[in-house]
Amino acid sequence: MKGGNSNRPRGRKFSFGLIALLFATVLLWIWEKNPFLSTLRSAQDQFLLSSSDFIFDIPNDSTVSAHHKEHIEEEDAHVTPKLSRKAGQGSDNSVIEKSISALSPKGKGTRHRNSSSKRKVCNYAKGRWVADKSRPLYSGFGCKQWLSEMWACRLTQRTDFLYEGYRWQPQNCEMPEFERSSFLKRMQDKTIAFIGDSLGRQQFQSLMCMVTGGEDSPDVEDVGVNYGLVIPPGAIRPDGWAFRLPSTNTTILYYWSASLCDLEPLNITDPSTDVAMHLDRPPAFMRKFLDTFDVLVLNTGHHWNRGKLNANKWVMYVNGRPNKDRNLAAIGNAKNFTVHSVARWVDLQLPSHPRLKAFFRTISPRHFLNGEWNTGGSCDNMSPLSKGSVVSQDESNDLVVQSALRGTKVKILDITALSELRDEGHISRFSAKASDGVRDCLHWCLPGIPDTWNEILCAQV
Repeated sequence: MKGGNSNRPRGRKFSFGLIALLFATVLLWIWEKNPFLSTLRSAQDQFLLSSSDFIFDIPNDSTVSAHHKEHIEEEDAHVTPKLSRKAGQGSDNSVIEKSISALSPKGKGTRHRNSSSKRKVCNYAKGRWVADKSRPLYSGFGCKQWLSEMWACRLTQRTDFLYEGYRWQPQNCEMPEFERSSFLKRMQDKTIAFIGDSLGRQQFQSLMCMVTGGEDSPDVEDVGVNYGLVIPPGAIRPDGWAFRLPSTNTTILYYWSASLCDLEPLNITDPSTDVAMHLDRPPAFMRKFLDTFDVLVLNTGHHWNRGKLNANKWVMYVNGRPNKDRNLAAIGNAKNFTVHSVARWVDLQLPSHPRLKAFFRTISPRHFLNGEWNTGGSCDNMSPLSKGSVVSQDESNDLVVQSALRGTKVKILDITALSELRDEGHISRFSAKASDGVRDCLHWCLPGIPDTWNEILCAQV
């Protein structure tokens, strides 16, 4: 009896050990299968994995003359190398985690895509360029009221204008010809806002020429003062323009925000002060005037390089503090984070702004060969469609914007692939002066490719 009693505690220990082992095995199996595990990864890792379009820091001359800033205002930010998944030391995970959890393309957005994929949706980015003798939509000579001289190629030494004679025909889509009176009637008592970089300014000027027919329009009213768009002391131009067409009470405006970040001088009394570049905060202008917009078109891209940030004295901020996360400090990650942040912010505003239609335009391609704008790069091809005339892919070439808009009601204005076929449409070496100008293989001649961007926009509003 004593011997039997002495073995009981040993048997209990063996039973408890076996139960613990089984429990641990089951727990590990559940842990492996449970998607909750993904939330325990660092939030920065989730962010780095959320997009396949990243950009290395591009060394650039930080001293940019005023003329060069006006003529070649943007730089390349469309390189797509892979980055490490490992998060850097000192990451502000509390900030990034809140943003990325809201911006993740998983979950509801995935279900939305699966259900909508069964319906045929017009993809305006898929189609072909076709010759059209009725083009251009307006005169490059006549639209001096709205076109910047440097972009009006009819006023330069350029002598061939074959690039003007094409229109975009989407595949399996009905895209009616642009007719200005019909469009303005649809835009009765509405405001169209472009917010972005100088390519956004080109799209704005293009639309002004389209709705006026490229004709002098003295009745159009400058209402920039209503939006604070006046020339600041010491500046050569305002931060944007706004015009009202009285026949339909339609306002079209543009605001310069190259990064779509809120920019805040750290010392307003010091003209040379650093500027806080809030990656997680949309521009104050957009936050202030969003209630007045009926159509919003955003874009960013070519200012996302180290040279531009240094030249503008922009310092990255997140959650109101200087960014300490080394991975987020990489230009590609910062751009990706900002695009997602802005897209998410706009999407959250849409329920309280039911009349607002919001678009995010994809990046406009550049065509520099054998260098950059300041290192001998050029784009001398003048033959239309030498790169082909058809876009057959379903996905966008701008993976950052495409990823950011998944699961949101912000529409993509996808112009990248169709514009990549039109390298002959850039300003190139031509200028209004007697001598060759700076090689501009970023901006477009007007009339030109941005008119097509607006035709696709108009077809969707």
